[in-house]
Amino acid sequence: MRIVEENLKGKRGEIRLIPESMDDLWHLKYIVEPGDVVYSWTKRIRESDDKLRSDKEKVTVRLGVEVERVEFHTFSNRLRITGRIVGGIEDSGYHTLNVTVGRELSIIKDWKDEQLKRLREATGKKPEVVVVTIEEGEAIVGVVKDWGVEEVFDVKRGYGKDSSERLEFFHDVMKQIESLEFKYLVVAGPGFTKEDFSSFLKERRDWKILTCDTSSVGVRGFVEVLKRGVLDRIGGEVRLKEEAEYIERLLERIAKDERVAYGIDDVRRAYEYGAIEVLLIVDEFLRRERLRWDIDSFLKSVEEIGGKVVIFSSEFEPGKILMGLGGIGALLRFSVEP
Repeated sequence: MRIVEENLKGKRGEIRLIPESMDDLWHLKYIVEPGDVVYSWTKRIRESDDKLRSDKEKVTVRLGVEVERVEFHTFSNRLRITGRIVGGIEDSGYHTLNVTVGRELSIIKDWKDEQLKRLREATGKKPEVVVVTIEEGEAIVGVVKDWGVEEVFDVKRGYGKDSSERLEFFHDVMKQIESLEFKYLVVAGPGFTKEDFSSFLKERRDWKILTCDTSSVGVRGFVEVLKRGVLDRIGGEVRLKEEAEYIERLLERIAKDERVAYGIDDVRRAYEYGAIEVLLIVDEFLRRERLRWDIDSFLKSVEEIGGKVVIFSSEFEPGKILMGLGGIGALLRFSVEP
């Protein structure tokens, strides 16, 4: 994310910025909310001045809309912001702004602390990491994003372990990896296949490669890589690792029924007792609950009594697990009776 200009008075005002990646568009989904005013360049149909002609042409204009709906579309690489037109060449009607990577937009709103924090963090550079989870006959590869590990391809091939087709399988996976841009490659999986594949790559490519033991491939393998701290070894500040660690601690305490709360009623009760040590909350839940009660004051109050707030991505496995538990949970300093 590149911030072009800030014009804030207190927490109210305009920030002009340019999203530079899909990660940035994902962050904007949780920054832009109903009631905000967003300006960006867009296409509108203009009718010909010649009334004898029926043709219409699309022109590029700068429009402002008062936001009613925000949608993040990974399949089309865009953020769709829909609302009532409040500025530009028109002052009535509705329009959808299609925000893409590289397109400037301005956001005018009352900025919340966690939104400004998210925006600042999104401007920092993070290592570009590709994770290969591999076992005999199958490799599932993902790219580490702010919003999760995005699976990009799956290569399968049946063969006997001593067959020459094993090398062909390795070549197929390597060829696919070459189509990606990255600085670090993590090769993970069960057994010795990952070691053999890593050696295969090091003989043929000058890549920065780390290996990691996991019990499975695919999504579960990606989560294990994060939990084992592999990303720390390459110097990356990737919050997904923190999410994976915290959800594991939450599930362990639920299994033992000790110093834990989950679901909005239990978490609120724990807050009333001053028991919250770490509050875990999913971004989608946070967005939804803002329409029902002053959850932002609740988060601030948790921090004021010494609690830590961790916001999970709903796009990745730890966040999905937490959503299944009600979207909110807490690690407690002491147990609270129901």
